[in-house]
Amino acid sequence: MTLHSPEHTAQALDARLAAASLQERLAIIAAEEGRAVFTTSLGIEDQVITAAIGLAQLPISVSTLETGRLFKQTLDLIAETEERFGISIERFVPKQDDIDAYAAKFGLNGFYESVEARHACCHVRKLVPLAEALAGARFWITGLRRSQSGNRAATPFAEYDAERGLIKVNPLADWSIEDINAYVEAESVPTNPLHKRGYPSIGCEPCTRAIKPGEPERAGRWWWENDEKRECGLHVPEAPASAIPTPA
Repeated sequence: MTLHSPEHTAQALDARLAAASLQERLAIIAAEEGRAVFTTSLGIEDQVITAAIGLAQLPISVSTLETGRLFKQTLDLIAETEERFGISIERFVPKQDDIDAYAAKFGLNGFYESVEARHACCHVRKLVPLAEALAGARFWITGLRRSQSGNRAATPFAEYDAERGLIKVNPLADWSIEDINAYVEAESVPTNPLHKRGYPSIGCEPCTRAIKPGEPERAGRWWWENDEKRECGLHVPEAPASAIPTPA
């Protein structure tokens, strides 16, 4: 690892961010050379980051993956958030050819039938649009927290994402859900009304359910699968190439 390698830069940034507040962490990234992109799912963690960006009017691009299967409450929150913080949230959508190819191979809701089909759906509706959202970015800001799941327990503040060739920044890595709720109340941050109905983690409507008392925060995502470490592939690669349909 060389002194000026992206890996070294990420390590140094990780140490620097550890001692900073959320606002300071975001300001540090905004001041770095290169484009910074925050991708929001409109969940409560992401709303905190959006609020911090908007309140300080930081030069950080805010984007969302509008998968075509989101809850209406999530879609409504996009416009409400833009108005509240005076920002523009850029929408990235899946390609219709990819959706058609997926439906031809698995069926529109084939993700219930196999892990392979679910991975392929996430690829078409989330990973391909994500690549477009991150094109040309040096920094990718996310709302990952260590306490969200065991799979995320070691989340650093900054790390080099070799697959995407950028530095991934997780400014809320050490925040608890109590910290999140306190910030939301202090800054009057708009949040998805589904959170109060038992949905701590909200994704696409067909793939998200409310959790039961005592369940982990992300237990409602792809609940029909047995793997406790299940992810969509945005943050933990899991979709084999053979699962991805190719448009005819």
